[in-house]
Amino acid sequence: MKIGFLGTGHITSSVIEGIFKSKLKITKIYISPRNRLVSKKLSKKFKKVSISKNNQQLVDMVNWVFLAITPKVGHKILKDLNFKSNQKIVSFISTINIKEIKKYTKNNKVTRVIPMPFIGIKKGPIIICPKDQKVKNFFDKLGKTIEIKNEKVSKNFWTTSSFMAPFYQMMKTTSDWLVKKGVNRKMAEDYVREFFSALSQDSLFKNKLPLKQLVSESQTPGGINAQALTELKKKKFYKIQQKVLNSVFKRF
Repeated sequence: MKIGFLGTGHITSSVIEGIFKSKLKITKIYISPRNRLVSKKLSKKFKKVSISKNNQQLVDMVNWVFLAITPKVGHKILKDLNFKSNQKIVSFISTINIKEIKKYTKNNKVTRVIPMPFIGIKKGPIIICPKDQKVKNFFDKLGKTIEIKNEKVSKNFWTTSSFMAPFYQMMKTTSDWLVKKGVNRKMAEDYVREFFSALSQDSLFKNKLPLKQLVSESQTPGGINAQALTELKKKKFYKIQQKVLNSVFKRF
């Protein structure tokens, strides 16, 4: 199978990295020349990756087209490209819905997918909408696929994906605090990475328990975790989190 990526940013790089760590049988991968630095890096690293001369050439050469461009670029370029009726189109574009993609591409074989950067290490959830067995089989080899029937519901998952940067900021803030207390920067960051990673892995290990129970079991009355949670609640930390999610949701 030959596949192509319109857009050569971080997500495209991550998906391609994951593909070559997986058992997917890909004959050739064509990438657009838009981001020269990333394109050249990928083509040098992987023999099966080639840079197309232009976007139309890429579309002409592949069975599946992955739309990994920004909404602004999508609105600008998709209407001028000629897609084949038998092509599978997989859109990573956050705020262009399926109906619009079909209109731009004149193609009914459109699936929206939400990949995260950690797909490069074959980790994390991958939202697929609508259900498509071939697309699911492809992404099953790159992470944990979750199929959504209703595109409206999938917007909720697009929204929660906005919490990657806030999560890393929480890690940074924690490590910055340790540094201010005299801890070496490298040691502080190593500790914080391991701490948050272990928490995430523990929650997956205990996936039969509701998160509410994990919150309860991670604290003791009068203990330091109970204190931290209580103070954050008093500061409306988690209510602010809900407000931010609602604000991001409006973009969809």
